[in-house]
Amino acid sequence: MKKRNILYVLMTLFAVCFISGCKQNVGTPEDNAVVEETESAEDETGGHVYGFSAADLSDPFYEVLKESAGSMIEEEESRMLVRDAGGDPALQNTQIQELINEGVEAVLLCPADPVSVTPALEALNEADIPVINLYMRVEAADLTSAFVGADDYNAGKVCGDDLIGRQPEGGSLVIVDQPENPAVNERITGFEEAVAGGGFEVDRIDTGDDYSLIPGQLKTVLKENPQINAVMCGDDHMAEQVLDTLKEVERDDILVYSAGGSPKIKSALADLASPMTGAGAVSPINIGKTAVKTASAILEGGTYEQETYTDTFFISKENVDMYGTDGWQ
Repeated sequence: MKKRNILYVLMTLFAVCFISGCKQNVGTPEDNAVVEETESAEDETGGHVYGFSAADLSDPFYEVLKESAGSMIEEEESRMLVRDAGGDPALQNTQIQELINEGVEAVLLCPADPVSVTPALEALNEADIPVINLYMRVEAADLTSAFVGADDYNAGKVCGDDLIGRQPEGGSLVIVDQPENPAVNERITGFEEAVAGGGFEVDRIDTGDDYSLIPGQLKTVLKENPQINAVMCGDDHMAEQVLDTLKEVERDDILVYSAGGSPKIKSALADLASPMTGAGAVSPINIGKTAVKTASAILEGGTYEQETYTDTFFISKENVDMYGTDGWQ
């Protein structure tokens, strides 16, 4: 009898072990948990491995630029490792070192700060990794292989040309500027040269690093000079502040221009009641595509332009439907 009981226990244990051994690829997800490892340059073979260092992906412009570059890289069956500095120059330097350690072959760089990124550029140069500088030019340009940006001068000029056409007798205008920003500086230069000799009296608002000061400064200018006819903004974020302020003070009789062409600004253009008048449009989609073509040519030993400026063009209330308001052009 004891032998029979012992035999029964042994058979039961054997059955439990057998069932447990078979249960390796069945059951609930908890039974078969998969740990997703961080992507690295050594995960796969074939194609190239690019690094994309973004200034701040919370800005839709950089998000669209990243997506455009990523699509091109996917088409050539290569891969892209993305790092987002979130507007922090120190973090960007650290993240670029991470990309170097990951073994990327080229870096597409949107600098959070054109000067502070220099140590990372030196490290990339030491590692013999080519850098394609996007949108905002770095100070240490000699440490980059190519620059791909937009024709910012023309983005401002087309706004000035439109204003001259609407106000041939001149008038009073406000320029919202940030002189230390190279892109904004080019846009405002293009605008000013277009309206030079047009009989305009100019007030200027320098935003510095704090765009939240724009409403207060604009209200002061409007109080001192109620005859303002137009406002030119160096970028779309400035224009958003201006539009909100004009709505608050109930001034829908002022022409508002901007350089950029974001979905928010195009939506304002589509609103016939909005004073938003026109935008010198930049295309992050074209910048991203051109950047990848340039990087690929560098890695493959092909020919490429060391400086490329993608086209800018004018979007107004009359043609905004051609471009849509739900995304960048």
